[in-house]
Amino acid sequence: MANTGKQDSTARTSAPAKGAAPGKKRRPSPAVYRRRRQVVFGALLLVIALVIGGVVALTGALAGDPEPQAVSTPQASTVPSQGSTPTGTAAASPSPTPVCDFNLMTVAAKTDKPAYGPEEKPLLTMTITNGGTAPCEVNVGTSQMEYLLMSGSDRIFSSKDCQTGGEDLIKTIQPGKSETANFPWQRNRTLEGCASIAATPGAGGAYYTFEARLGNKASPKVAFQLN
Repeated sequence: MANTGKQDSTARTSAPAKGAAPGKKRRPSPAVYRRRRQVVFGALLLVIALVIGGVVALTGALAGDPEPQAVSTPQASTVPSQGSTPTGTAAASPSPTPVCDFNLMTVAAKTDKPAYGPEEKPLLTMTITNGGTAPCEVNVGTSQMEYLLMSGSDRIFSSKDCQTGGEDLIKTIQPGKSETANFPWQRNRTLEGCASIAATPGAGGAYYTFEARLGNKASPKVAFQLN
């Protein structure tokens, strides 16, 4: 019985096999450490590369890509601002110079008074006005002018009847401007060709009309009274 107990005790306390000590882990070999370090270093490089790539992309997005973009955008030069010339287009042609329109030239007649006493002589005035938008060269000489006085249908006086050698006088009349010419009437009668006539215009409140003519243009008639 005693021997049996010893055998059991010996069996329980026998030394474990070499290299299999209980409670201790086996340390990895140096090759395993190297592989682990390589994996960690590679993962670190990948993280650094991703971080750098993200920073570069963010910087490019904020600063703007200097390279031409393929996206089509409206060009600012296609909408010209007021008073500017569109880029890439020919300058607008200048406006044509206004040309004188003689149809817009007008002639007006006027007397210095509406009525005259027995010894007063009327002053007849002709006014030529440029109603166009361009300057006009107009012959305002005595060769073109006529001061005509009528009493009803009776032709009383014309400045051309006894005129000798009318003269030309060219003047430039600006738009909206006028030229005037005066003629003092001697209260006499005339005939075409300056034929002799003894009659004189009536007085005592008789009315007469004055019409101014320049070339083929004539003014509206104005009335005045001789006393």
